[in-house]
Amino acid sequence: MERQFTILRDVGGSIPSDPFGGGGPSIAGGGPGGGLGSAPELELAELDKAELRDVVRAPDVRAVAPVIPVKLVFPVSAAEAGGGAGQPAAQAAGPTWGVHAVGADRSARTGAGVTVAVLDTGIDAHHPAFNGVTLVQEDFSGSGIGDLQGHGTHCAGTIFGRDVGGTRIGVAPGVSNALIGKVLGDDGGGSSDAIFRGIQWAVQQGASVISMSIGFDFPGMVTQLTDNGWPTDLATSSALEGYRANLRMFDALMQMVQAQAAFSPGAILVAAAGNESKRGIDPNYEIAVSIPAAGQGVVSVGALGQNGGALSIAPFSNTFPLVAAPGVDVLSAEAGGQGLVSFNGTSMATPHVAGVLALWWEEVAASPLPLTAGTVVARMFANASVASLGGVDVADRGQGLVQAP
Repeated sequence: MERQFTILRDVGGSIPSDPFGGGGPSIAGGGPGGGLGSAPELELAELDKAELRDVVRAPDVRAVAPVIPVKLVFPVSAAEAGGGAGQPAAQAAGPTWGVHAVGADRSARTGAGVTVAVLDTGIDAHHPAFNGVTLVQEDFSGSGIGDLQGHGTHCAGTIFGRDVGGTRIGVAPGVSNALIGKVLGDDGGGSSDAIFRGIQWAVQQGASVISMSIGFDFPGMVTQLTDNGWPTDLATSSALEGYRANLRMFDALMQMVQAQAAFSPGAILVAAAGNESKRGIDPNYEIAVSIPAAGQGVVSVGALGQNGGALSIAPFSNTFPLVAAPGVDVLSAEAGGQGLVSFNGTSMATPHVAGVLALWWEEVAASPLPLTAGTVVARMFANASVASLGGVDVADRGQGLVQAP
């Protein structure tokens, strides 16, 4: 029986130890040929069991993974978050609470000169929040550019949106060049292969910061297989194998991204921790971060909400993120119109961190420090704050609330 697989090739690769291994030496050095070799290449192929074995034995293959479903980290309801998810918002003057909480409105940096990529559902390029921004759009979903879903527009607005009706929604409104990779269709669904190709494209196009509010859909793959007649135990085992293989594929890609720091500043990937926890039902009902947030070297983001004079972890936010940011009642651009809308989710926290990283990238570029992705992330981690977090467990907020320079 044939299945679809994503194949990651590179001349510096090594022979994996099992069909989904990818366990060879780091691409940064030590492997055959050393260094980066040629540009990494992603390939989609239909393979049966014998063909798969032949492919993974090829010396240029870094990783192989079956194509699995990917979905949007959908915003949660107001009842689940205590916010105004999906509600049109009054356009009060001044910065949103999220922009103020991360200190972007008090920073001398704006993100000027930094290229940011948003891998999501696309963007409403006609929204006034994006006036003056050069948007390079690429479709990996097969549904065409543009954003009929609205999620990508909202996330992009939080990163680099201009003021709308006197309200500042963008953390880094000085960003003038943005890469918009549509990796999810208008229904919010997609495939792992589209995500990998989107990441490769963003890196090749020179993105310094890549924002992803998406998740690999393990339950969705089980459902897909059982709907095709697979027994439940076989479908679950196959989905687990696919999830594992795609995590290793993601780690292999991240090795390549990190290795570019030897030749260029590199890129920072930021991803939503996920919205599967249900602390409102039981304080111990906590789900750990999932792929791609769980990937090697990815900055995973948890969501915070306002709780009187302090901030608290959102009940839906998955645990063990590296940092946290505002993710409840977040006001940003509404697709298909001229106004703003409020959403809740780690999807909304992630672009706050991406915007803050753009500010730190500009800050490091103006300093004597080496301009690398590692330096920028280290500076952000070092300046994260826990002062406003009332009793939030370290496992739920990581280094703390990100802060602008």
